[in-house]
Amino acid sequence: MLSSVVRFGRSCSDVVLPLIRQHGRALGYLALTVVVGATGGAWALVTLGPDAELMPVQQVIESVQAPLVAPLADANAPALNLYRSDLTRSTDTADTLLARMGVQDAAAAQFMRQDALVRQHLLGRRGRSVTLETADNQTLMALTARWSADDSGQFRRLVVQRDGNRFTSRLETAALESSARLASGTIESSLFAATDAAAIPDSVAVQLAEIFSGDIDFRRSLRKGDRFNVVYETLEGDGEPLRPGRVLSAEFVNANKTYQAMWFQDGNSRGAYYTLDGQSLTRAFLSSQVQFSRVSSGFAMRFHPILNQWRKHLGTDFAAPTGTPARTVGDGVVSFAGVQNGYGNVIFIKHRNNTETVYAHLSRILVRRGQSVGQGETIGLVGSTGWATGPHLHFEVRVNGAQQDPMAMARRSETVPVAAASMPRFRELSGNVRSQLTAAASTQAARFE
Repeated sequence: MLSSVVRFGRSCSDVVLPLIRQHGRALGYLALTVVVGATGGAWALVTLGPDAELMPVQQVIESVQAPLVAPLADANAPALNLYRSDLTRSTDTADTLLARMGVQDAAAAQFMRQDALVRQHLLGRRGRSVTLETADNQTLMALTARWSADDSGQFRRLVVQRDGNRFTSRLETAALESSARLASGTIESSLFAATDAAAIPDSVAVQLAEIFSGDIDFRRSLRKGDRFNVVYETLEGDGEPLRPGRVLSAEFVNANKTYQAMWFQDGNSRGAYYTLDGQSLTRAFLSSQVQFSRVSSGFAMRFHPILNQWRKHLGTDFAAPTGTPARTVGDGVVSFAGVQNGYGNVIFIKHRNNTETVYAHLSRILVRRGQSVGQGETIGLVGSTGWATGPHLHFEVRVNGAQQDPMAMARRSETVPVAAASMPRFRELSGNVRSQLTAAASTQAARFE
């Protein structure tokens, strides 16, 4: 590039023009800047840059990937509704529930506070599955709550819906659907700790303990490293899981010995758990009168806490909180229900073969004399009445009037095998159960990979 700087007076044509003619036409460059000074003189900066008209032109063509541009939204397109799901909490009010789920709708909150169905079945109720539909301005369009509180095979559905500027509510009943879930775990400290770590519901853990209670003492015999596999039902409403159902099959390895069980129901007969070779796991007497509680005193000599002397303890004490359901260990008839000396509130039940069971220190009695009761039926609530230093259930087994060790009685009670006519179907199902338990065992391995 060629540039020149010149100083000149009022007339610059005699200097600048010859310069332009000399360099500009020859080189095709021309640029002129004139700065006028305070004294009337001027400085001129001449830059001989390229003249665009005289430069050669070259055409270059390349393919270019243009970025995709989303089309402009149609102003007439319908609004986009959003859906959210959560579980209710016992502390929920209309305002806190809606706020937690991202709804800003004062009219909806007011309706829910005043509606009888919402107040009775939703607010303050824990663990109910709720789904909300909201408009894009975060106002409530619809709310659906689902729950199943019994074993009827159905669930209830509460629906709140916007209808213009007002809301309506209705309560519906629909059939539950079931699906199977597989899980496994390893004992590190306790059964409940292992099932919690495997995200298995507590009710399933209780069923596991009851299914194998005739073979495994879950209060004293569990060892670190024991493991289990389980297949259980999940009951669903509208595709939403509402609560766990029955254990369908299970396997427990205790002290390197494997125990297996499966649920089997033949036709209209009462279902029960069996080993995979067809032996019933349902015994004439349950080994636990309260769900998976701690044995605080066994059938042995002990120092009596009230009489302050050593005496033979002729039953088994199960420590449990006041109000825990106490259940009968076998079918029978109530022979006494009332208050008796140190037993406090007590129930006596007559069974076959001259066997009688005793349930003492109850806080409440739920049966009456002469009433027939079935195995596992709740007959009272644990308490501390009579000679008791704390809430627990005192349980006795008497044969011909003499006390027997309840745990030994449960282990010795007879079982009934699958009927011969049902064995072909049972064998077919048990083969599927073996495959399911193998698949359940693989879920634990997958968690650690």
